[in-house]
Amino acid sequence: MQYPALVSRLIARLLFGLLLSVGSSLLMADDLMDNGDLSNTGDLDEPIVIARLAMPKGAQATINQNGQGNRAGLKQNGTALIGQIVQNGSNQEAYILQEGSNDIAFIYQTGYGNQAEIIQRGYDNRAQISQNGNQNNARIEQIGNGLGASVSQVGNGMRVEVRQRQ
Repeated sequence: MQYPALVSRLIARLLFGLLLSVGSSLLMADDLMDNGDLSNTGDLDEPIVIARLAMPKGAQATINQNGQGNRAGLKQNGTALIGQIVQNGSNQEAYILQEGSNDIAFIYQTGYGNQAEIIQRGYDNRAQISQNGNQNNARIEQIGNGLGASVSQVGNGMRVEVRQRQ
């Protein structure tokens, strides 16, 4: 292993330890496909489990990324929450914030440069964003109980925002 790679790895571990010590349930992921120096086996197709973060009771958070330069964040505060982000492509951003109980949110992105955000506060809310194309932007905000929204973008350069409040 080269000296700069060792230093980079040590710094990354220290920063990750610092983030874990903050105690937040924020789950962040960046694409690692172009960072061959971080793999000790050389096989980047295998999933890497960095650490198990303490999640709220009954919460499920999943982020899957395939491509380069993707960013995703998923934060949950409550019970019986499900959040999933799937990114296939490059330079995409996706964020989910859930506060309440029994909320479900999914974001699926395929393409380049798409942006998506779901914010849920309340109970029994459902939201889904599906983007297939390039440079699309979608946002769903749900404040209340029993709300549902679904956005599907197929093409390029589209923008949509859905706000539901009770």
